[in-house]
Amino acid sequence: DLQICQHRAPTCCTKKMEESYQAAVRRERTQSIQALNFELKYMIVGHITAFQEAFESLLRFAENRTSSLFETAYRPMAKEAAEPVKELFTDISLYILGAETTVESAVLRFFDSLFPLVYSRLINPGITDLSEDYTECLRLTRQDINPFGHYSKSMVTELSKSLWASRLLSQALSLGIEVINTTEHAAVSKECSRALVKMQYCPHCQGLTLIRPCVGYCLNVMRGCLASVSELDVQWREFISTLEYLANEMAASQGLEVALSGIWSSINEAILHAQLNGPQLSATVDKVCGQPKQQEGNLSSASIVPVKEVTETQTFVMAHTSLNSKRREFISYMKRSRTFYASIAERLCDGDLVMRDSSTCWNGEDVV
Repeated sequence: DLQICQHRAPTCCTKKMEESYQAAVRRERTQSIQALNFELKYMIVGHITAFQEAFESLLRFAENRTSSLFETAYRPMAKEAAEPVKELFTDISLYILGAETTVESAVLRFFDSLFPLVYSRLINPGITDLSEDYTECLRLTRQDINPFGHYSKSMVTELSKSLWASRLLSQALSLGIEVINTTEHAAVSKECSRALVKMQYCPHCQGLTLIRPCVGYCLNVMRGCLASVSELDVQWREFISTLEYLANEMAASQGLEVALSGIWSSINEAILHAQLNGPQLSATVDKVCGQPKQQEGNLSSASIVPVKEVTETQTFVMAHTSLNSKRREFISYMKRSRTFYASIAERLCDGDLVMRDSSTCWNGEDVV
């Protein structure tokens, strides 16, 4: 009553053994593909981690630099500005990791929160009544009177231009992991499991436990079994080309690193612009939001302290170098994996599964 290993000679197999063999080949095929995938997956996961660590390091550096700007040049508002600064960098980090947000909304929300502080602590430092209604009015007025000039829009443009490739690369790497995981657990068809049993275990039914499949026979069986997986070849090659393109975009002109390290400078220029236009801003705000309560003998406007360019620190240089070297190493490896799905049958038939350098092998029917 054998269904797969039918043979003219006497056999030591039963139908139940054939069923056990089918379960075994399904398990073995999954394990073989997992073993092949392991290095590729390990490399991608490792790069995702390294990329995120280097990026977080750059982000922390940029955030610390921005915080120190307020502590040194704009001390009257430093404490209250800490939260908006933290929110801005959290939003940028989430954007890179693929969250449903935009650079524009993050930057403009930051400047919305910043304007009430600049207005009440630097332009009109005598204001005592900063009620929720008045603060909200200042936030909304910011969008109409544009107190920060072109600096807020320039910051959006610079960051958007440099962060899009990083965001896409992050998403592409996650997609790569998803594809690999899916192919690992692709269902084995009934025809495939029967063909694998015939190739690997039917010789055992004749007592030929040391005979292994012929190379050509193994390739035919594996190609048939992996037809759906090998169809990914064209898309996988395109995927590798896209990763290469995105990595090159990130490396071009060091856009990401330069944009992040320049955030503090853009904010400083924006605040200086608002202070220089203080009287006009006050006149407009008074018309729209009304006049808030002032302290007796109104304090003079906080003096403008231009901040000089700070030299790059060792931390930033190290994070930047780390990101670049990881990028190059990763793309070099991924280019070597271009043919991964095209050659998967050959790789599975390599090694212990088939006979090498032997005069006899199993062809599915007999020893040849």
